[in-house]
Order: sequence, then structure tokens, then C-alpha cells
Amino acid sequence: MTTMNRQQAADAVAKASAERDTIQANLLDLDGSFGKRLLTGTQLTGVSQQRWDKAAATLAALWETYATYSAVIDKAIAAGAGKMGQKELAEITALLTQPSVELTRAPAPLARRDVADTGRDLLTVATAVARMRSAFAEVADVVTAAEQAWNNVAGPLDAAGAALAHAGGLSDEALAAEIAQVRAELERQRAALNSDPLGAQPAAANRLRERAASVGARAAELARVRDGATARIAALRASVDAARAARSDALLAYQRAAERITAVPPVPDFAIDPDTRLARLESLLAGGRWSRLSSELELLERELGAAALQFQDAERAVVSLLGQRDELRGRLNAYKVKAARLGAAEDMGLSRLYDQTRDLLWTAPCDLAAAAAAVTDYQQAVNAIGARRL
Repeated sequence: MTTMNRQQAADAVAKASAERDTIQANLLDLDGSFGKRLLTGTQLTGVSQQRWDKAAATLAALWETYATYSAVIDKAIAAGAGKMGQKELAEITALLTQPSVELTRAPAPLARRDVADTGRDLLTVATAVARMRSAFAEVADVVTAAEQAWNNVAGPLDAAGAALAHAGGLSDEALAAEIAQVRAELERQRAALNSDPLGAQPAAANRLRERAASVGARAAELARVRDGATARIAALRASVDAARAARSDALLAYQRAAERITAVPPVPDFAIDPDTRLARLESLLAGGRWSRLSSELELLERELGAAALQFQDAERAVVSLLGQRDELRGRLNAYKVKAARLGAAEDMGLSRLYDQTRDLLWTAPCDLAAAAAAVTDYQQAVNAIGARRL
């Protein structure tokens, strides 16, 4: 062994001291990390228990190695603190370059134990540092994985919890059952995360978050239904009145047309009983059955809107029949004028056809189909006379 000189010894002690301080700082960071607190703050199960049992043993051995190694560094620092003579230089050289870190370990099983095995390892400072570096990496990997797994799952679970908190204030039997299911699953996943963070399932947490968000959105929608239900029911009552008024108008138009036109299509009645349906809405409102009330409100709004349009269409159809009759009358008169210009006013056949057509159009009730055919026949007859005289 070549003994260091004073400068070499001073440099070696300073380097060893700085390295020891760095190792200590990193070990303290590891010991106080969030991931380690996760793994030591509860009764672990599953994958986390398996991995942490091994990592915890490694960490304990790491701290034991550090304590023994640190004592060696302290001795080297003490030897170099005063005036270094040959004894101190030899001691520093031996401490920092020769096997000086003595560790006690559990004996190997008998089947693999050497007869001269003392159960102790004597390491150099460099070998001890290498061993601590390897152990640190092993433990840090488990601790970091636990923290990352927690972060990946805790966020979605917190979001799910927040969504449920907003949904819980609404009392509705249909939604309450699903809220209870989501809450039970949230509690199960939280318990699993606490006891086995390394076995946590981010995909399951994300699905739960989406389900809770959906439940929360539905609860918010039902809250809007609840808050606006009275106004919507009042609006539906007004819609019923408007639909009845539209049907009444259609019936009056039908009566007027039926006196003048044959085969007038009847005005349809309500396909629903509006009063019964409105009473049902009031019952749902009183019972706080918001999910059912929401669907019933939407359905009745659509049905009343469709009914009003149907009655308006029926009125327009009836009125259009009178318009068709008037249009036919106008065509007949126009072609009578044309016949006079052609000098065919005294044509007996044409006059007879005109009188027959006029009787159809001016007789109440008027057969529109027969009258339309007669007008067409008269029109063709007048056109034929005009063609012969060109």
C-alpha cells in the first residue's frame, strides 16, 4: 500500500466528506419522499406489499451501510484535522483505499453457506458507495413508481368525488341508485389505492371519473328540470289552450267548407288526453320524481307542438278547398270570355257544357273532383274551336 502524501490525503478526505454529505442528503430525500410515506403509512396489500417488503429490507441495509461507511469517513476526517504525520497519513490511506467498512449480514442458508463464512463483509469505501448506489436505485424505483401510480389514479378519483358531491343534493330515486353505485365503486378504488398504490388501475379510475361526470351532468340537468318545472308546466297549459284554439279554428273552417264542398276531410282530434297528462306532471312534480318528470315534460312538449301543427295544417287544407273552387270558377269564366272572342258564344254544345260546369261549381256542396273535370272538358272544347279557326 502506497501511503498518501499530505496534499493527497487532504484532497481525499475533502472528496470523501463531500461525497458522504451528498449521499446523506439523497438518503434523507428518499426517506421523506411522498412515495415512501405512501408505502409506510398503511397496511399494504398485493403488488405494493410484495415490492415494498423487498425494497424496505434493501433500504434498511442501505442505512446500515451508510452508518458504518459514515463512521469510517468521520475517522478519516478526524485523522486529517490536525497536523498529519506518517501515522495519520497511513491511517487515512488505509481508511479510504483499503477494506475498512465492516458490515454484518444475515448468514446464508446452510445449503449455500461456506464453512469459513463469518457473516461479515469488509468493504472499501468505494465498494460501499457502489453498493449504496445500487440499493438506492432499487428503492427509489419502487418509491417513484408508487408516487407516479398514486398521481395517475388519485386525480381521476378526486374528480369523480367532486362530481358526486355536486350530484348528491338532488333527491331522485332513479338517479340515486346510480349515484350509490358510483360512490361505492369510488370508495372501493380509493381503498385499493391506499393499500396497493403500485397495483392501481388508471384505466378503471378514468372510467369511473367519466361515469361520475355523466351522473353529475344528469343531476345538474335534473336540477334545472326541478327549478324550471313549474314554469314549463304553466307553458304546457298555455300550449294546450293554443292547440285547442287551433283545433277550434280548424273545425269552424271545416263547417264553412262542408256547407260548400263535398268530401271535406275531417279535422283530427287530440291523440292524447292533455288534461290527464298535465295532472300526471303535477303528480311527478309533487313526488320529486325528476327523471320521469323530465322525460314526460319533453314528450308532452313535442306532442302538443305536433298537435298544434296538425290542426293548423287541417285548417289550411280545408281553406284550400274553397280556394280551389274559386280558382275553378275563375278559369271557367276566363274561357267563357275566350269563347265569346272566338265567336262561339252561341255554340249549343259549348253552351250546354258551360251550363253543366257552372251548375257544378255554383251548387252547394260542390263536388270539386267532378267540377275540375268539367272545367277541363270546357277548356279543351274552347281550345279546340280556337284551333279550327286558325
